[in-house]
Amino acid sequence: MDPPDFTSPPSPSSSSPPLASPEDADITNSNNNNNSSNNNGNDSNSNSNNHNSSSTTSNRNSCAASPEIPLTLSASVMLADLPRDATAALASAGELFPAHSKVVVKFKAVGSAPALQQDVCKISAGRKFEEVVRYLRRKLRCKETESVFLYVNSAFAPSLDEVVGNLHQCFKNAHDQLVVAYSITPAFG
Repeated sequence: MDPPDFTSPPSPSSSSPPLASPEDADITNSNNNNNSSNNNGNDSNSNSNNHNSSSTTSNRNSCAASPEIPLTLSASVMLADLPRDATAALASAGELFPAHSKVVVKFKAVGSAPALQQDVCKISAGRKFEEVVRYLRRKLRCKETESVFLYVNSAFAPSLDEVVGNLHQCFKNAHDQLVVAYSITPAFG
């Protein structure tokens, strides 16, 4: 099947163009009612009103959404390099958490989860949240088949590849601690 030719003009039609919505029908009907009520034998006025009514309808129809034309991959734009600002931002993002900086993490047990003897620990800011999960599982002596659910600020479960320093920077409490609630069953979010 050939794609439609979008450059060809529409075929002439003796009937008026279709209405876009019921609201347009009300507007058009009220225009027609106004035309018939204002028709006092003045043909030139009647003709100009009819002309205005039809041009308004055709203007509405010309504003209809045009069909989407598919683009090929060769027509799309590809960046060879990141813009200078983005490159600088990415380079400086790694410098926010030097290797020696540590983040304080406070663990809170939720529900039937066992409490830790030491509920505060320090972890390197550049580490991933996956290491926090691994540390907690080790401290709780969980089997590999047991589940542990971790939530930041009792609100959401971050992904395992989140950087702990970023989480701390965004969600630390007044005591400069990242509060991580943990549970054996799903609890929040």
